[in-house]
Amino acid sequence: MKSWKWPKHSILIIAILATWIKTAIVYRTSFEFDLENGMQKFILFINPLSFLLFAYGLSLFFKTEKARNRWIIGTSILLSIVLFGNVAFYRFFNDFITLPVLFQTSNFGELGTSVAEILNLKDLLYFIDVFIILIAVKYIPKLGSSYSVRKNVRRAYFVLALAVLFLNLGLAETERPQLLTRSFDRELLVKNIGTYNYHLYDIYIQSKSSAQRALADGSELVEVDNYVQANQAAVNEDMFGKYKGRNLIVIQLESLQNFVLQNDMNGYEVTPFLNSLIHDKDTYYFSNFYHQTGLGKTSDAEFILENSLFGLDRGAVFFTHSGNTFNSMSEKLGKNGYYTSVMHANNKSFWNRDMMYQSLKMQKFYDITYYDVNDENSVNWGLKDIPFFEQSVELLAEQPQPFYTRMITLTNHFPFTLDEEDKMIPEYNSNSGTLNRYFQTVRYMDEALKSFFEELKEKGLYDNSIIVMYGDHYGISENHNKAMAMYLGKDEITPYDTALLQSVPLFIHIPGSGDGKVIDKVGGQMDLRPTILHLLGIDTSNDMQLGADLFSDEHEDFVIFRDGRFVTDKYVYADETCFDRATGEETDIQGCKPYIERAQKELEYSDKIINGDLLRFYDEETGNLLSDAVK
Repeated sequence: MKSWKWPKHSILIIAILATWIKTAIVYRTSFEFDLENGMQKFILFINPLSFLLFAYGLSLFFKTEKARNRWIIGTSILLSIVLFGNVAFYRFFNDFITLPVLFQTSNFGELGTSVAEILNLKDLLYFIDVFIILIAVKYIPKLGSSYSVRKNVRRAYFVLALAVLFLNLGLAETERPQLLTRSFDRELLVKNIGTYNYHLYDIYIQSKSSAQRALADGSELVEVDNYVQANQAAVNEDMFGKYKGRNLIVIQLESLQNFVLQNDMNGYEVTPFLNSLIHDKDTYYFSNFYHQTGLGKTSDAEFILENSLFGLDRGAVFFTHSGNTFNSMSEKLGKNGYYTSVMHANNKSFWNRDMMYQSLKMQKFYDITYYDVNDENSVNWGLKDIPFFEQSVELLAEQPQPFYTRMITLTNHFPFTLDEEDKMIPEYNSNSGTLNRYFQTVRYMDEALKSFFEELKEKGLYDNSIIVMYGDHYGISENHNKAMAMYLGKDEITPYDTALLQSVPLFIHIPGSGDGKVIDKVGGQMDLRPTILHLLGIDTSNDMQLGADLFSDEHEDFVIFRDGRFVTDKYVYADETCFDRATGEETDIQGCKPYIERAQKELEYSDKIINGDLLRFYDEETGNLLSDAVK
């Protein structure tokens, strides 16, 4: 009886199959892809194959079996790291890694408990194909060190790889026309071309972006400027300059979403202080306001507030374009006699803030070195909000007036942990520890805000200030939809629900104004800059901004998300589906089409301004283009 003889390329075949099957399983178990039909399921299954054929197939060019096996093992380790990196990133951000994110290494040391929360021993299974390949290399008989691969075999192999690639792209294009023009929609790209091919495409897009600045000139701003001027909302004459000269305090409320306001958790009020402000005679509360951040999260919220431009679709502007020329709100206020600062008890290099604030013309950054931070007054990501506000008021009192100060809270940050003495309400009781703890940290932040208002009054800073508070981004991602459905009393969380859950609070508290009210017009973070500057009597008619004054009668009920979704007073567009805003039912896509086109245009214009550093060609004082020689 003849003994079993292994095929010549057994290791190669085993490597391709093991990584392919592992990747396909990971797609279905670790990512939440919305698969509408059998074709989309088939595309998701085959899309890793073309890349794996190419990547492992390069081993065929090595002349010895030992070298070929080393290449295959090394490739399997690298691909496993890439895949697992995306899984871990997805658990935290519900998104996929981009090249700029990989260069944000200065942030990694700050992740601490957040990383520990999303990793576990079972994650070793993401490297199972590496172990399979190592076993195969050890136990499959060697063919001989001098065995080489014939050219016609290699040629046939790579023709097959190309055929699989074109089959994948062809089917994907049939399902999603113009797929490769949608670089902002990473889930759509991964779902159709696969994780590995997506990263190759991402490298191409990043290279293209880097080239844009070098090739840009001022003429590219003409079209953008025409669009901005045509879509400006006239100022509200009654509100413009009504509070000129007041101090401006802007508080970014970490991870705060609107669903907890005017709500309770098992009978416990979650935000009693903020709830009291909603009906306060000195407060404007915007109940239909949305965050518009992308991967930059808190730093995106900062960027949008300052510039009324979107963050980027593939990373954080704070990292990728911190050397750009901007026309920030800080610079504008500085030119109008304001002392400008940021207060945030974190390392100054985190999110590259020390560099970006210089570009935003921020005069002072009160980082962690200005605060007394110790084990007793810190938790999770750093200084607790109550001592943060206590110490910040002391710093505020020393600033020349009028001042503009932006304050960034920390305690209500994933994974939402608190010391026992700071827990004012019990945990929720869902299957998500993240959501369960979220209510407790929100309650703590609410209490911190209450004490902050009291301290402002004690220091004599309250009456002559405007206090703006807004949620910077979502706190509970789609990974916790089952728990969210339980809390909200729904059967499930649909894409329509997810879009509306991006609503975050916006409070504009003006002591002594007496005309506060609840405003339900649709707005977003892009609208903050013109709204605030107009209250202070500062003209923005020449500014290159895409937002509109929320107090203007001409403000349109339309807010665009960074990933292309949008919300209006009539429609919600999510998951490439048009929903009726009132009912949540799917409706004719024709109703959404004009908004889809506008959303794409505004996202493209914002990207063009940032990637090309186009504001270096623009004089915001006159609204005229500068000479190209400036670049």
